Amino acid sequence: MGNPIRVLIVDDSALVRQILTKGLSADPDIEVVGAAPDPYAARDMIVRLEPDVMTLDVEMPRMDGVEFLQKLMPQHPMPVVMVSSLTKRGAQITFDAMSAGAVDFVAKPSADVGRGLPAMMGELREKIHAASRANMEAWKRAKRDSAAAPRMVKTQRALAESTDKIIAIGASTGGTEAVASVIRSFPPDMPGVVIVQHMPAGYTKRFAARLDELCAMQVKEAEAGDRVQAGRILLAPGDHHLRVVRHGGVYRVELGDEDRVCGHRPSVEVLFESVAREVGPNAVGIILTGMGHDGAGGLLAMREAGAHTVAQDEATSVVFGMPKVAIEKGGAERVAPLDRIASIAAEFLG
Repeated sequence: MGNPIRVLIVDDSALVRQILTKGLSADPDIEVVGAAPDPYAARDMIVRLEPDVMTLDVEMPRMDGVEFLQKLMPQHPMPVVMVSSLTKRGAQITFDAMSAGAVDFVAKPSADVGRGLPAMMGELREKIHAASRANMEAWKRAKRDSAAAPRMVKTQRALAESTDKIIAIGASTGGTEAVASVIRSFPPDMPGVVIVQHMPAGYTKRFAARLDELCAMQVKEAEAGDRVQAGRILLAPGDHHLRVVRHGGVYRVELGDEDRVCGHRPSVEVLFESVAREVGPNAVGIILTGMGHDGAGGLLAMREAGAHTVAQDEATSVVFGMPKVAIEKGGAERVAPLDRIASIAAEFLG
């Protein structure tokens, strides 16, 4: 067994610091080296304790998590997992924090804390393990590329009535910024896009709204029966699988609450397998940064069905898990850095 992952907890609540310390310490591979009540104390502890990963409260009175990350990351980039409250303000700050460099986030239980807390701690321990392997150089490179990339302008054009092409995208850890980086380069008349980004219920609607502000295409959280059509991007809602089905001459999405697949709901595997089955060679599959193997088998199914596929490369992935397994299985026709994926998708669509 290697050295334990050294974790610094930052939260203004003494009770939360105590709960997180106890919950994380239940994992023998995690060592809580300190707990800070605010970013000012955290700054000193980072220098003194040299933690591998930091958990950071989203909303704090003296300086919120975003402002702290904006000050910290340029000088001292490190893996950070946000601990977020499920409020509109909390969700907004969480996505701002992801943009500022946080690797991932967990949501505090808002109801039935007795049942929700153990689940949250299990998720947090898992994400700390993933964060400890995060490639922070990839985040810095993506940030530079995103700032330099030309941004498509949203127009008021009507959505196309039909599409015979579909782009399916799957992502997990580090994916919020990777997804944004890819789709903001899509023109307003790009074929319909369907996305699974691992994210809890309550956050995907806000994430879709955030993407809609950045993109030339229309972005919305998917609802059952929504049409997949040119000019529109549909994001799987948290805690629901998303499938593409063909009805006559059009594609629509179906939502389901069946068991988790590859440990996730929504699952990239479920989406990709449905696209392989229903769309076949008229699809493009894209697998981006993320821990685990979700979507690897589905990407292979898409490729075997005649679809074009591309996986994000190791150098630009925050966590090279899902793309790595997809490549090893033979599901990736191409492997490319993040800033090339949008143009490769356009090339595939010909």
